[in-house]
Amino acid sequence: MSTELSPAERMAAWKSRQAHPRLEAFERQLSFPLDPFQRASCEVLEEGRSVLVAAPTGAGKTIVAEFAVFLAMFHPTAKVFYTAPMKALSNQKYRELVDVYGPSEVGLLTGDTNVNSSARIVVMTTEVLRNMLYADSDLLRDLTYVVMDEVHYLADRFRGAVWEEVIIHLPSKVRLISLSATVSNAEEFGDWLQAVRGETDVIVSEDRPVPLDQHVLVRSKLVDLFDSSGQAATNRVNPELVRLTGSSSSRDAGRWNGRQPSRPRGGDWRPDRMDRPDIVELLRSKNLLPAIFFIFSRVGCDSAVRQVLRAGVRLTEGWERDEIRAIVEDRCRTLRDEDLAVLGYWEWLEGLERGVAAHHAGLLPAFKEVVEELFQRKLVKVVFATETLALGINMPARTVVLEKLEKFNGEARVPITPGEYTQLTGRAGRRGIDVEGHSVIQWSGGLDPQSVASLASRRSYPLNSSFRPSYNMAVNLINQFGRDRTREILESSFAQFQADRAVVDLARKVRAQRESLEGYEKAMQCHLGDFREYWSIRRELTDIEKSGHARADVQSRAERDRRQHRLTALRRKLRQHPCHGCSDREQHARWAERWSRLKKQTDQLAGQINSRTGVVAKIFDRVTDVLLERGYLVREDSGAVSLGPYGGMLRRIYGERDLLVAECLRTKVWDRLDPAALAAMAATIVYEARRDEGEVYDRNLPRGPFREALDATTDLWSRLDDLEREHRLPGSDPLSTGLALAMHRWATGASLDTVLSLADLAAGDFVRWTKQTIDLLDQLSVVADQPVGSTARRALDAIRRGIVAYSSVA
Repeated sequence: MSTELSPAERMAAWKSRQAHPRLEAFERQLSFPLDPFQRASCEVLEEGRSVLVAAPTGAGKTIVAEFAVFLAMFHPTAKVFYTAPMKALSNQKYRELVDVYGPSEVGLLTGDTNVNSSARIVVMTTEVLRNMLYADSDLLRDLTYVVMDEVHYLADRFRGAVWEEVIIHLPSKVRLISLSATVSNAEEFGDWLQAVRGETDVIVSEDRPVPLDQHVLVRSKLVDLFDSSGQAATNRVNPELVRLTGSSSSRDAGRWNGRQPSRPRGGDWRPDRMDRPDIVELLRSKNLLPAIFFIFSRVGCDSAVRQVLRAGVRLTEGWERDEIRAIVEDRCRTLRDEDLAVLGYWEWLEGLERGVAAHHAGLLPAFKEVVEELFQRKLVKVVFATETLALGINMPARTVVLEKLEKFNGEARVPITPGEYTQLTGRAGRRGIDVEGHSVIQWSGGLDPQSVASLASRRSYPLNSSFRPSYNMAVNLINQFGRDRTREILESSFAQFQADRAVVDLARKVRAQRESLEGYEKAMQCHLGDFREYWSIRRELTDIEKSGHARADVQSRAERDRRQHRLTALRRKLRQHPCHGCSDREQHARWAERWSRLKKQTDQLAGQINSRTGVVAKIFDRVTDVLLERGYLVREDSGAVSLGPYGGMLRRIYGERDLLVAECLRTKVWDRLDPAALAAMAATIVYEARRDEGEVYDRNLPRGPFREALDATTDLWSRLDDLEREHRLPGSDPLSTGLALAMHRWATGASLDTVLSLADLAAGDFVRWTKQTIDLLDQLSVVADQPVGSTARRALDAIRRGIVAYSSVA
């Protein structure tokens, strides 16, 4: 049904087009009209301000980022960086931009991939941009826009600090486009962006582009979660659902509390749940495919695929199977024949040809990319996935199925949060294809309909900072700004903003006033001498004269004599100063007076900051004290702190164990390692053991110098851990050698089958850990002295082969 605009609305639309010609040109290229939130966000960019866009998954936030790229391409030298939290997302966006602008205009930087880095449009992981900022890279020249996709990742406790580092340190002239899932404190986050970045508009949209119909699968019946009035916001549960599940206040013992109820004794208990093949067939019969089943374990995903295939489910036609096989063979043609069986290639291909696949971190990256492509092409109809698929990858489905509303968080089974539910169900509904999306919750005993409805109706979650100063961050910031200025910068973090919002405002004001002070100092410079010195004499002279007049009646003769003697000395010193004869002396003095007043105000503000509870700055002080004790920082005679002889090395080491790596290099405990042993050592530094991983015995470790180096490295870790705890820092986990032997064998040419068996890892996990090992070796090849530097380069060549090399290609 078409809607007729009123004359006032038509006039407003005409004025908007006149005010935003670039946006009108951009929209003419699109095959669909912009939504109100998209248009409002793009208008902010064309008007020269930064923007935070918070909208549901699948709402089309990236169109705002694409408009920033469009704007940049209108200027002959402007550059735009597009950052994403994961390499898979970076690769996907790179391919999309190449399709639009061509390979000559687009680059990709993901740590293990470097393609056309000097291009005007560069896609990268957020860590790469952070490292470029600290290194003051030439690639930052002419940077005009930075897109931070999935910016809510700054809540991630492991990697979130990187987002804040980038936001704080980007040059002030760079416009920031922050794209976030719908969070309940978007305005607070926007206020922080405004405080640290300047003009930033917050655009929030709560509307899904494709409405979500929410259902519960009770036995074999698909029941609406909310009643027919559609009043989901009021949590009105469908009465039929309550009747079918037998829920009432008298059965509170079985209400959903994140735990399954115990099985009743002697009763004829059965789960009343459909098997997965039957659910797939049910969805197909109701035209609800393609579907994503979220299962919170990799083993569960793989098991689900086998279960469906064993049941004889086939969701594809002959022409689709032919197209699937052609795509798979093309994408996997570089894989070695001997590796195919190890990777489970033939079983995987059979599932794809029948329209079914798994998607999780244990899969080879190439396999995951094929699954994503086939799902987007509507050739694969059902995907069993872990929740990582919900994090931004472009794989919308008609239906999302949740088998459980709880997951294992590494320590216990816990209910999923409203934010997680929103992210997962955000995959449901394909814009431009579906009229509505569908979510299906599979019923199990112990679920309470009202609790489920409450979970499903809460659309957002709070964004909380996870920022914490690291050793690498400390030496980089102190090298650039000094210790005092660094503390002020850290006071500008979102973590501190949330702890004490006023501190950020004060810190920003201090930074602005210090910039003004620098300008005043330049204005009062005198070609004859140091005018600040001259001004201090003149200021002291004036102060003594004023105080003398005020206290003349109460001063003793001795006090008056001392005062007069000091005045005489100051007047003589003033006349003798070179600046006293300057023809512009009074003009310089006026600037000096302004400088003096502003300096007093700035010092008072800095004192207010120091008197507040600076939680981030206190951690920074502890980190600094550790670095001073280990010699990476030194205290000068003036009291200032600067980089010590090894501080420059630590500046270029990034990772969770940055200080330990630096200690190993400076103490030369890795000097006797050959390339395979150094690869094994690097793997030991980056690898994090699974909780169920048993103890690794000496016989499962590489022989020779590796064991001696491991003992020395472990001893260094132990001493650092003690030192950190002495300074009230949390310390770190012990080294894990579970990947050492496998990485050593891989570096010496062992087969994929051998190393996967030794590591007891899935192929995707082995590739992921090897890429992290490569990243550390790459740093060592640049930072380390000989012989470690050259050994690291040879180690890189030794392990970047086979499926690892294949998975490094964008």
